[in-house]
Amino acid sequence: MSADEKMIRGCLDGKRRAQSQLYQRFAQTMFGVCLRYSRNREEAEDLLQEGFIKVFQHIANYKGTGSFEGWIRRIMVNTAINHFHATVKQQWVHVEDIEKVGISQEEEQYSPQGEEAYAVSPETVMQLIQKMPDGYRMVLNLYVFEGYQHKEIANMLGVSENTSKSQLSKGRKYLKQLINKLLDKEYKILEQL
Repeated sequence: MSADEKMIRGCLDGKRRAQSQLYQRFAQTMFGVCLRYSRNREEAEDLLQEGFIKVFQHIANYKGTGSFEGWIRRIMVNTAINHFHATVKQQWVHVEDIEKVGISQEEEQYSPQGEEAYAVSPETVMQLIQKMPDGYRMVLNLYVFEGYQHKEIANMLGVSENTSKSQLSKGRKYLKQLINKLLDKEYKILEQL
């Protein structure tokens, strides 16, 4: 019996130590998943906690096919989608123009040149993703990080396939503009030194 199988068996038997081991093993990775879907760290912590409660409640449903980590990831993503449906979906479905979410024409046209265009850390990108409007963030995560197609995303979020495509396109553009704005600000600081 593998270490994962022992841990799963312990969780099925309600053993706290096994539950703690499972949490310790996967919490950091799953927190990263939750961060991508949330607006801030606190919301990500709530999603993580809710997701792990579901993992422990439904661990008997894991059939051993596919990776256990993948099964947990799916629960975290579904938890984020459910949270999205419960709290924010109606706020973003009607967003049509990028200008409505605060990007000006100036920012839209700016594009840094040279090496500084690639000087953004993964942590910074995560923070910028959290600043994206909810619809952009959800579709971007599902499409780019989870690998879903627009038809699947539309079904999950209860929107049309065209809305999913539009949100992805606008989300990518929005994220690029946030990155460009950040780089411009950093570049100006460097020029002053």
